[in-house]
Amino acid sequence: MMSWLGWLSFIVFLAAAAAAAAWGYRAYMTGDTSINFSFGNWFGPRAEPRLGIVEQATVDSRRKLVLIRRDDVEHLIMTGGPVDVLIETGINTVPMQEEVTEHHPAEPPAPPVFTRKPRSFGQAVNE
Repeated sequence: MMSWLGWLSFIVFLAAAAAAAAWGYRAYMTGDTSINFSFGNWFGPRAEPRLGIVEQATVDSRRKLVLIRRDDVEHLIMTGGPVDVLIETGINTVPMQEEVTEHHPAEPPAPPVFTRKPRSFGQAVNE
């Protein structure tokens, strides 16, 4: 009887070690350390998150200002007081590409200070 119980505990130990090794390999290769019992990406990629906290700032010991983004629209909320307050809604976000201003150079760039002819591969360094 003791032999049978010993083998069963050994098999359970091996199964737990194999599961821990698989989890460690996945955590090392993908950086995802979550333990989820779903089927992963078998059924397609996950949808992009629609809701997120962009920024938060502490007003005093109880209240916070929170900037929340939902579907490329931001909302400013004050939380923590007797009542949560929606301060501003419908703030449109500007994509990073539109923030870049056009650059019109007024004059051509100055020539380099030290000029020399380009060398091909195999030429001597000290000429």
